[in-house]
Amino acid sequence: MTNKINTDSYTFDGSKNLELNKLKTKEELSYSGKIEFNNLAEEFSREIDELQSKMYAHNRYGLLIIFQAMDAAGKDSTIKHVMSGVNSHGVKVFAYKKPSVNDLEHDYLWRTNINLPERGCITIFNRSYYEEVLIVKVHPELLKNSQRIPEEHTQDLDKVFKNRYADIQNFEKYAHRNGIHIMKFFLNVSKAEQGKRMLEHIDTPSKNWKFEEVDVQERAHWKAYMKAYEDCINNTASVHAPWHIVPADDKKHMRLIVSSLILNKLRSLKIEYPIIDGKRKEQLNKFKQIIIAQDKED
Repeated sequence: MTNKINTDSYTFDGSKNLELNKLKTKEELSYSGKIEFNNLAEEFSREIDELQSKMYAHNRYGLLIIFQAMDAAGKDSTIKHVMSGVNSHGVKVFAYKKPSVNDLEHDYLWRTNINLPERGCITIFNRSYYEEVLIVKVHPELLKNSQRIPEEHTQDLDKVFKNRYADIQNFEKYAHRNGIHIMKFFLNVSKAEQGKRMLEHIDTPSKNWKFEEVDVQERAHWKAYMKAYEDCINNTASVHAPWHIVPADDKKHMRLIVSSLILNKLRSLKIEYPIIDGKRKEQLNKFKQIIIAQDKED
């Protein structure tokens, strides 16, 4: 099954222009039933865990995984399911909502930059610095009213976002040159499926907490958000930090695709467990003998 998922078809590195409205929001994957699906999910999760442990021991690379999507696309559940079997010692998750007062006292990359992954670790951003060219592009009044950027830097909005795309590209090049690899996922849900899930959140008491009035307000700007995502992806996709556009109307298939993409990324890294030299082997053998002797004393 790993080889049957053509991950290349979901990857955009900026070499061609992306048109979101021409991409699928639902994918059909081939497997025999629930048992095989669960086996595949466990297989992917187990190998991700093994490779993350090796990456942690290698201690050279960091992996930043970014999830962006419209509300109700399944970011939370995807993170939960894909990373559920991975040792939490080497994984951190940060969810970025409305910027705090402290966040707004700094530049727009500050609140995410302070949470970049340490070497050997995977860090996941549930939303990210990309909100600054998505929600801010749909609501440019935020530049002056909330972010309080000087007026001379906000008069030409086209220039504002052109500069932000360039800033983000430069930052991602900088991260890559420091051994931090970046994977960027856009979970591509249809407006109809999003509406269905929102209604479910309202109709199901245990899911009421997920629903907020602002979700409905932002849904009214659907076309503007799709244009913002399209512009964002086209202007920030690169070979070293590509975008992965994953159909999100079917959550189960979406999770398998995301798992496969992450797995392929980890496989591509040149990571190995540290080589133990002769001196270290002698030390370990001494410790082994001490432990055996201690057990005999009991």
